[in-house]
Amino acid sequence: MRDGNKFFAQAAYVDAADAYENVNNKSQEVLQNLGDSYFYTNQMQNAAEVYELLFLRHEGAVAPEYQFRYAHTLMAAGNYVKADELMNELTGENWDHEEFASQLDTMVPHKFKYDQVMNNQSSSDFGIGFYGDRVAFASTRNQERPVYPWNKLPTLDLYSAKMNDEGEMSDIVLFSDKINTDEHESSATFSKDGKYMFFDRTNEDRVKNENDVRVAHISLYRAENVDGEWTNVEKLPFSSEEYSVEHPSLSADGSKLYFSSDMPGGSGSFDIYVVDVNEDGTFGTPQNLGQAVNTAHREQFPFISDEDVLYFTSDGHQGFGNLDIFRTEGDFSEVENLGGSINSGNDDFAFVIKENEEMGFFASNRRGTDNLYQFTREENEIIEAPTVTDETSGQDIIPIDGSKIYFDFDKATIKPESKPVLDSVVTYMNDYPNIKVKVESHADARGTDKYNMDLSKRRAASTVDYLVSKGIDKVRLTSEGYGENRPVNDCTEPNMCTEEQYAKNRRSVFVVSNNKGSMNKTEMDEDMEDQEEN
Repeated sequence: MRDGNKFFAQAAYVDAADAYENVNNKSQEVLQNLGDSYFYTNQMQNAAEVYELLFLRHEGAVAPEYQFRYAHTLMAAGNYVKADELMNELTGENWDHEEFASQLDTMVPHKFKYDQVMNNQSSSDFGIGFYGDRVAFASTRNQERPVYPWNKLPTLDLYSAKMNDEGEMSDIVLFSDKINTDEHESSATFSKDGKYMFFDRTNEDRVKNENDVRVAHISLYRAENVDGEWTNVEKLPFSSEEYSVEHPSLSADGSKLYFSSDMPGGSGSFDIYVVDVNEDGTFGTPQNLGQAVNTAHREQFPFISDEDVLYFTSDGHQGFGNLDIFRTEGDFSEVENLGGSINSGNDDFAFVIKENEEMGFFASNRRGTDNLYQFTREENEIIEAPTVTDETSGQDIIPIDGSKIYFDFDKATIKPESKPVLDSVVTYMNDYPNIKVKVESHADARGTDKYNMDLSKRRAASTVDYLVSKGIDKVRLTSEGYGENRPVNDCTEPNMCTEEQYAKNRRSVFVVSNNKGSMNKTEMDEDMEDQEEN
């Protein structure tokens, strides 16, 4: 136990796990540290087993961060049902992986095809970047470097290489000692003219973090290319010995530098920041990208594309497990997971892309160690579900025969003649599983305003209940009653119209509240032909 605690405090997690495994009667602290030691070295199955034992023995006394990591180990193992339960309890939100993954399939703008980069299988490689007609990447392949206690691998150095269309690296060259040291160097990004290079390097001194563990934080550096040699290496002024700044990405025009940091004042753990790079080479004040991007957990590895799309990794937004790759653009107010064609239950990160060529690279430890992958992407053809415009409200409604159901006077029960229409709504929602529907219900003008409002709400509720009874998930349905406020004719007062005219206002309408379908084009064409025949 003493050895385990010593190694754990040094972040020597491989040695810590070996020591803790030899403790016979494992206390709560030992189980926590052992689970974390496996988690931080990507031994997810082992970590899941230890965390499970931890919660079986000490449920109610375990801090939330262990439940968070336990859930991610389960996602890595594909046990999303149990992971959803843990995340729902932890966040108070609705984590439903099956629904989440299904919706993404019909919403993400691209699908990805990828293969592992050749000549990188024997070492831990990641953090690839575009470097003129070459690539730059970080690797543990230099056996002359000191062994890093965390994972028992040599410290990281930066390399450059040629990369062919088949994803095979050649002419692999180590950057000079002006760039590489016995500390970690990684995540290189370059100005368009090749004159400047930004990268990160681990600080030599270790300081205690909030968990009383001594860690070496990471700083950002800039180097200048003079006559083909990298020189004038300088630490950026917003780096620190007290926190990390890492994973730089320079915008195409060189005016902004994006990076990740756990500096004070963030949302928690690592956040994504941006800083202005002035024409004279000085820097502005780093700005946090805000809560739409950043969560209480890790946001790292930003990459800003030539089209100003920001890609980054996170384990705080809902995903497939551990670090996933996300995208955001414009004012960065909306974040989108790139989907299951590229993300896995393990760490997927360090995404870079040439948008105009629809190709790029990312890193993943889905096969046990960090490896590089080359990808191509193609448009994900998203077929919108067919709708028609409601003549009264101008809203998009479901294009079924009749498109509405009607109610008897002063009643909220479903009439037998309405059931075929409702069954058609069920068929439509099953055909387009990403569609959400709002049921809007109405009353005629006879009765008080309050009574008619309550009556219309009951009609909306009975309509939703019928759809749910036929298997439609209630989360896809909302309802609202409008009383007598939206008549389809001029029958706005009692005793001014015939019963047949009043009856037209006693209705429920099916409004499509989003429009991302999931049928392929052939299915959609056949569906539309059937509707036309009917």
